[in-house]
Amino acid sequence: MTRQRVIGMSAVLIIILAAAAVVWLTARPVVLPPTDSRQDEMAGMDMPGMGREQQKKLAPVEEAVGPATPLESEGVPGIVTIAPERLQTIGVKYGQVTRRPLEKLIRTVGRVAVDERRVAKVTIKFHGWIEELFVSALGDHVKKGQALFTIYSPDLVATQEEYLLAVHSQKQLGGSEFPEVAQGSKDLLEATKRRFQLWDITDDHIQELEKTGKVLKTLPIHSPITGTVIKKDALAGAHMDAGVELYTIADLSHIWILADIYEYELSFVKAGQKAAVTLSYDPGTVLTGHLSFIYPTLDPKTRTAKVRFELDNADEKLKPDMYANVELRVNLGTRLAIPQEAIIESGQKQVVFLHLGGGKLEPRLIKTGVKTGEWSEVLEGLKEGEHIVTSANFLIDSESRLKSVVESMGGMPGMKMKD
Repeated sequence: MTRQRVIGMSAVLIIILAAAAVVWLTARPVVLPPTDSRQDEMAGMDMPGMGREQQKKLAPVEEAVGPATPLESEGVPGIVTIAPERLQTIGVKYGQVTRRPLEKLIRTVGRVAVDERRVAKVTIKFHGWIEELFVSALGDHVKKGQALFTIYSPDLVATQEEYLLAVHSQKQLGGSEFPEVAQGSKDLLEATKRRFQLWDITDDHIQELEKTGKVLKTLPIHSPITGTVIKKDALAGAHMDAGVELYTIADLSHIWILADIYEYELSFVKAGQKAAVTLSYDPGTVLTGHLSFIYPTLDPKTRTAKVRFELDNADEKLKPDMYANVELRVNLGTRLAIPQEAIIESGQKQVVFLHLGGGKLEPRLIKTGVKTGEWSEVLEGLKEGEHIVTSANFLIDSESRLKSVVESMGGMPGMKMKD
């Protein structure tokens, strides 16, 4: 075979193959994704070179999967169908949405403090030397008017002498025919007596001085209230200046408990509410107090506000700086509520499953309010009397999502599910 003949046959072969390719390309229909403006037109017409099955695949998506439900548009799956036997196996329980009385329980730890309105500090208003102590130890109980110690003071001795002179002058000049003289002697006596009173010298000592006419070297200082000595700086023989605090006496029969309440719980707290108080070493004994004051400032670090509880402490079982457990129960009234375990928290969404019967469960978006222990208030999404799933919600949610994923994989090559 000559070289020219071989070249000619090759050229003919190339021309034939090119013609065949052109014919194949022109005969194969080119399918473009339908646009929104042509979907309705393309859905109802036959296309050349395409079978009915191919044309169905080009139909609008809504015909294949149906319109999206409101829950689906929010990212919540549609109605879930699970065999009743399967629901029983995974321990699903149901309950009814009802209105019930709700009670908010607020727990906190408080510190026992002295009632500031029942504290007295004993000081002297003149300098002197303590001669004898009658109350000499911390924790001693004293009564109002009880002598605490005796004190010698040159100023006190001099004032006693002045008072006796004023008494003598009053007796001699009080009946003078000159009104100025009589009034002057009376004013001198009253001024000296007032000095004793300003120094906290009681009237009985003044009367005793006037009766006996004898100047005493020392005079006693008395307790201003009934209570317990919680601080003592008085020492026998010690010199004390005016204004020095010698005793601090507190009435512990009525005490305070200072506790912290979180910012988000303050709206439930009101003055006058009762509180149960227990001690860690004696949890069986429950004391009753009441909330008397909410302090006006907030701690910026802990986001808590200080509140004050008051309670009687006749046996002084509660002692200053002791810690106590405080429980505050707040009655919220009757509200629509469901168990908290019935709610699935999904980010900012809250979902429950409605029981429709026959293994059909419908997810429902809800909005909740106050949470109290095992109950949660329902603000939106449910009505009284509806039946919901109250347990195993997460298992249902997981199974429904898994089923959805598997069904979507069934249409992929090599992933067809067996019937």
